[in-house]
Amino acid sequence: MTERATDDVTEREITADVPLCLPGGRLNPDAVGWSRAPRHDTSGVGRGLRGLRGLRGLGRNKRWEYWAVVTPDHVVALTTSALDYAALHQVWAWDRASGEEVDAVAIAPLNGTATLPGRLGAGPVRSRTRAVAIAVDEGPAGTRLRARTARVDLDVTVPRPAGRDLLGVVVPWSARRFQYTVKDVGLPAAGTLRIDGAEVPVPAGSWAALDHGRGRWPYRAAWQWGVGFGQGVAQDGARHEVAVQLGGTWTRQGPTTENGVFVDGRLHKLHDELDWTFDRGAYIQPWRVRGARLDLTFVPARDRVSRTQLGLVASSTHQCFGAWSGWVTTHDGTRLDVDGLDGWAEDVAQRW
Repeated sequence: MTERATDDVTEREITADVPLCLPGGRLNPDAVGWSRAPRHDTSGVGRGLRGLRGLRGLGRNKRWEYWAVVTPDHVVALTTSALDYAALHQVWAWDRASGEEVDAVAIAPLNGTATLPGRLGAGPVRSRTRAVAIAVDEGPAGTRLRARTARVDLDVTVPRPAGRDLLGVVVPWSARRFQYTVKDVGLPAAGTLRIDGAEVPVPAGSWAALDHGRGRWPYRAAWQWGVGFGQGVAQDGARHEVAVQLGGTWTRQGPTTENGVFVDGRLHKLHDELDWTFDRGAYIQPWRVRGARLDLTFVPARDRVSRTQLGLVASSTHQCFGAWSGWVTTHDGTRLDVDGLDGWAEDVAQRW
């Protein structure tokens, strides 16, 4: 995979609110860049492209909200998505000690069972099916995540500490194909989780991560995504909260990346493409991710495999959970050594 030799590439930082789409549905060139806050209005996604031939682009609009809640004992993931031709909703829980997985998936035609706002935090998120119910709401205490399936009941609040950054990025492939993503990693989480009626702890130190996506995708797509959260140590011995957000493949050869390091809640944007090394024949073996300002090794403990084959629509996902170790550097050159950042790395291929 491609790695830029240095981090000299400077991406444009978006500091004011901007619409993602032009009135006709094409990408707004002024929206391309990255931000520390949710600056983009994506309400134009899902309306198709207007032109001489009428409504176009149907089937290419993809919108989703993915939350993961990570505790020392469990991982719970919630997905609400609208893919134009179908809505997919999922609640997945994993017991890290026993290895047991509890998974509930609901697929409905078109997008009627999904509610997704045009701007992050600007309205409720809903999955409304018999098998999977998800509600995400903003309130004074933070973001409240609720989910219910036949076996899982989750009610967790994710507060946002004052002054904390996130990473928003617009990735353009063309005027008609583009993606806006927000990655928000290492947020504190507290609340209740019940599996088969038994309450399991969501103790202090639990955390959450968000993947907010709105865009218009090509039929074939592939990506890597890595997340880690924990402590880093500077050369003077000072300890800092560190979260890493790492992407691969899907942003290659474009003007923006989704790579960043958060230190004590402050984003240090990484402008270069990262070099991912892993074995598709043995995902459980260590992965390595390198760039101009980081060198990390990921050691998996679990490979969660998900495959779908529905004619023209297919997907393959290996999401490995484990720990990151190595080093990262900030904008001012401060090096932080990290050992055992909790998180995951995934390799995804889609036909959608």
